[in-house]
Amino acid sequence: MKKIYIILILISVAVISSCEGFLDVKPSNSAAAETSIMTPADAKVVMSGLMRRMTSSDYYGRNFIIYADAKGGDFAIRSQGRGNDALYTFNHAQESGNYGGFWAQIYHCILQANNLILNIQKIEDAGTSSAALSEYKGQALTARALMYFDLVRLYGKPYNMDKSSLGVPLILTPLDAADQPTRSTVEEVYNQIVKDLNDGAPFLTKNRLNGYLNYYANRAILARVYLHMDKFQEAFDATEEIITSNRYTLYTNNNWLNSWAVPFSSESIFELGIFMGEANLGTASLGYYLLRANKVSGALGFFMASDYYLQRLGEDPNDIRWAIMDYDESHQVTGVFRYGSCMKYVGGHAMQGDKGNAAATNIKVIRLSEVYLMAAEAALRKSSPDKAKAVTYLNSIRRRSPSLPLATEATITMKMVEDERSKELFTEGHRYWDMLRWNKSITFNDDFIYPTISIPTRDVTIDRTFYKTILPIPQNEIDANPKIAGQQNPGY
Repeated sequence: MKKIYIILILISVAVISSCEGFLDVKPSNSAAAETSIMTPADAKVVMSGLMRRMTSSDYYGRNFIIYADAKGGDFAIRSQGRGNDALYTFNHAQESGNYGGFWAQIYHCILQANNLILNIQKIEDAGTSSAALSEYKGQALTARALMYFDLVRLYGKPYNMDKSSLGVPLILTPLDAADQPTRSTVEEVYNQIVKDLNDGAPFLTKNRLNGYLNYYANRAILARVYLHMDKFQEAFDATEEIITSNRYTLYTNNNWLNSWAVPFSSESIFELGIFMGEANLGTASLGYYLLRANKVSGALGFFMASDYYLQRLGEDPNDIRWAIMDYDESHQVTGVFRYGSCMKYVGGHAMQGDKGNAAATNIKVIRLSEVYLMAAEAALRKSSPDKAKAVTYLNSIRRRSPSLPLATEATITMKMVEDERSKELFTEGHRYWDMLRWNKSITFNDDFIYPTISIPTRDVTIDRTFYKTILPIPQNEIDANPKIAGQQNPGY
């Protein structure tokens, strides 16, 4: 009965938080919640619930992944009005189009992580804990770090642009209903993220842990964070620890395509499970959003690869990553087949997902390919560049383009790394964050839209000084917490 009660707590808070600002709701810190986590089995139930909540359409299940490619220039919309256009057009305001689901969903997940951390800490303080129970605290600390990393990028300026600007409220313990926390600075949030990751790491297993966070997932998140902080030596050290552990292996070119139909495959460091009847979003899933209109019933052609992405991939017509692409609907207008539809999240062209159903396809949050590319970038950009290591790690991924010459110490450039990240990590939620931290201008493929329209909510080319590169604090959250009313992001 105890485990069922924990699940009911999670469900009840989820239902409440979906219709109110999270600061309007007393989180799950009642006496019953505080005494219900007593054993590793109890903690696993809560952690499983947290992983499930992270697959929401307002988080890794769909919108958070789409956000980065739509805003980063690797996606384009074929036609306006199909859904979630605002992610591409930047049509955001405090009262509408604010994508407040990110704020509500991620904070809901953070509150559950906080509750788990608090309960296990109390058991540890009483001297009655176990290594198995403490491991769940390590997982919760790691999850909280990832979620704050995602939040601060959505609502705060890039760390290497203005770390003293406002980030998000740092909530590390369950709140009372009357609490009204204000926004911490970007630097303060990043410091807490690094602290949580380093505090959690010693408790985590180094074994593979399908569907959950292990030690190497923790180190991969840390490497991501350090790259955003321009701490390249630290990022390099974290990535090399993962690579040299040999716990994971890169997909070969022969098995790269099939990897999308295999759950928890050789590269998966952190992968969220999507199951039939549980986290499956059906035709509202990420995979369906990336299919061309009318490919199958329910496919509406929301987001396609931009011309800029296809030109990048087209440097090598034999690039193995073409194998996951399908033609979009452009031929209906131009007569030319354009391969702008990505099949990663339906399990490839068979559309059987990785469990026999197209929509029930796991979300690969961290893959070993990304770690190699982070290692290459960090090696190239650290204060004493190691071009030999940069070449080695970059070429491990660049070999997916067999007709392109491999990089050498004399030819390697950051542009090579940037382009390889785009090609390898397409549709995996990285491009926008990369462009912002690299301080690159982003040009949008607006002339792909049919019929032709003008977009008044942003220019064709933007850079990170454009105020809409970060989201507004939603009005309902300001209503719930008037203390942050004066901390709205500039321009909104």
